[in-house]
Amino acid sequence: FSPRRRFTRSADRGYNPCSMSQTDEKQQPPAISREFAARLDRLGAKQRVRAMVMLQTGENGATGSRRPTRQRRAETLEQIRQASRAALPDIDRILERYHGQRLSEDVDALGSITVETTAEGIRALAASEHVKAIFEDQSIFQFPHPKS
Repeated sequence: FSPRRRFTRSADRGYNPCSMSQTDEKQQPPAISREFAARLDRLGAKQRVRAMVMLQTGENGATGSRRPTRQRRAETLEQIRQASRAALPDIDRILERYHGQRLSEDVDALGSITVETTAEGIRALAASEHVKAIFEDQSIFQFPHPKS
């Protein structure tokens, strides 16, 4: 028994680690998790969902293991924002086509924006070359503390 043999067998069955499974008819773009895709499938055609869209930022110039200087961090942040801003016109066109809107005025330090659109709009964004990942914008709740 060898790990290579196990890989070969799974490859023989047509398994692709980037796809959801062998039998899925609708393969989601890798920018969307399976769980989020399942929730999108349950939405009505006109229902809208909020999501965080992580844009492609290109190489950010991270080098070595030394802590970057304040100036270098500021330069990296500006590079990320510039690379992300270049994609905004295309993102806005996709959102307009699917009756959505950008909720963020500008990209944040991570190169992400918040949007609201239909399930098909999310899928169209995920297929865009400018998008790295899409996350469902979920509310955060504080759990009550147990009583002593």
